[in-house]
Amino acid sequence: MSNSHYFVNDANLASKPRLVKFNVNNIEFAFESDIGVFSKNELDFGSRLLIETLLPIDLGKNMLDIGCGIGPIGLTLAYFKKDLKVLCSDVNMRALSLCETNARKLSLSQRVTCLQSDIYLEIEGLYDSIVSNPPIRAGKKITYAIYTGAKSHLIDGGSLYVVVRKEQGALSVKSFLEETFGNVEVLSRKKGYYILKSTKVN
Repeated sequence: MSNSHYFVNDANLASKPRLVKFNVNNIEFAFESDIGVFSKNELDFGSRLLIETLLPIDLGKNMLDIGCGIGPIGLTLAYFKKDLKVLCSDVNMRALSLCETNARKLSLSQRVTCLQSDIYLEIEGLYDSIVSNPPIRAGKKITYAIYTGAKSHLIDGGSLYVVVRKEQGALSVKSFLEETFGNVEVLSRKKGYYILKSTKVN
């Protein structure tokens, strides 16, 4: 299975555990990783930019990290935001298992839940915020379903935050979010990556 298929399951996939190490706010993180998951060897720039952009923002009490992978976005934000409860969701069971392990290592298991879900299929309830580094290689049908589905899984006034590269359609996503939510804001733009925010309004 190639790395481009991190968004599916493969029961026959070989295992080669490794650590992904990165530093945020002078805190050193070491996440357990493996082949068959997104960005298996390092924290990708888009996830880092999303984390750094969201750290000073009030994300409310309940956040959904959809397409969480091994958990760098949701777990790092939960680590710094002590009142935040996070649901980490992914279709990839290996990634979710690693996410659970990483949550335990960070002593976050009481505030973080990991759930297998095909996009929003198993997601219940409403969230103050939804964050995603969407699986671009899975195609627009899946990624745009993340954007549209967010609206029905947010509280009124809740926001969706996503990171998309310009060369992977960031401007088209920006237009789509404007059309879907009636608003969109560029929170950050760096090295071709856009952090986009859309808020659910009445």
